[in-house]
Amino acid sequence: MQLSLHADYALRVLLYAGSHPAATVTTRQISEAYGISRNHLVRVVHTLSEQGYVKVTPGRSGGLSLAKDPGQIRLGQVVRYAEPNLRLVECFDRKTNTCPIIDACGLKAPLRKALDAFLNELDQYTLGDLLSGARGEAMASALVQLSHTTPVH
Repeated sequence: MQLSLHADYALRVLLYAGSHPAATVTTRQISEAYGISRNHLVRVVHTLSEQGYVKVTPGRSGGLSLAKDPGQIRLGQVVRYAEPNLRLVECFDRKTNTCPIIDACGLKAPLRKALDAFLNELDQYTLGDLLSGARGEAMASALVQLSHTTPVH
């Protein structure tokens, strides 16, 4: 299983914003820190804003910041909202399924359980868990360094 770039970037945006709790950050800063497309980030930030994870301040001096306490942001929920296609196999979607053995196949149930286990495991963690302690400090430090050393495009 592989998450889409949209879901991956959503988690990265939250990590970046959470690592800068006293600041409003821009998509440009995030883009430069991670070396990823700013245009793609705009769509990701829109998704996060729609779901109430970030608040966006428009305008020249605008940007984004977390709209919730990091301890309230469950990683599994973020992935559910940001991942457009959580169907592991074609038969998970009745409308587009063309598999001729769907009625006899026993694969769908174990795959559904595996997907549920994956999301349930992510639900055990919050953004706050990732940002706390020594690991959180190390990540915040790395992101701050990236922000200052990445060349401006």
